[in-house]
Amino acid sequence: MAARRVKPSLYISVDVEADGPIPGPYSLLSLGASVAGVQDADGFRAADPEERTFYRELRPISEEFVPEALAVSGLDRDRLGIEGAEPERAMREFTDWVREAAAGAQPVMCGYPASYDWTFLYWYLIRFTGSSPFGHSGCLDMKTLYATKAGLPLRAVAKGTMPRELLSRRRHTHHALDDAIEQAELFANLMAWPGPSRRP
Repeated sequence: MAARRVKPSLYISVDVEADGPIPGPYSLLSLGASVAGVQDADGFRAADPEERTFYRELRPISEEFVPEALAVSGLDRDRLGIEGAEPERAMREFTDWVREAAAGAQPVMCGYPASYDWTFLYWYLIRFTGSSPFGHSGCLDMKTLYATKAGLPLRAVAKGTMPRELLSRRRHTHHALDDAIEQAELFANLMAWPGPSRRP
């Protein structure tokens, strides 16, 4: 019996900066993405995370914002109201970039943690383009991946609890592209990591 062909997955590290906890009332202000690697039946191969990237700053969609959330990114809402890309254009350009990068493979968004970034990304894709290049479930959470490999409860996991060799040496800047590249390196390290050494 012939082996079933497995379609490769192309993992794309995504980071967003937003001005509140949920999309709709609050706005996605910047979106960064980096190709982290590809996985097929032969295993995972890491990519150079600086080679294929995407970055856009977006115009806010509402007047509401949480000052503490806005302060994290350091972005200027007034400037973005003038210079930011229209959300529909930005999300269509992102979709085109994902489809080009993933030619022949299925794109999977990965994040740390993915829940916040995926919420904004998926909502914006559906709201402004009507579809998602990742489908409705093409999302992988690096925090869950680490917890599973380490044999730890999810809520016990933080980057500070991880072995240092897994972490990127890049600084976490809260610039969406910088952080997407940093997290792409973390993802590649996690995929290669066999788990903690077990002593008898």
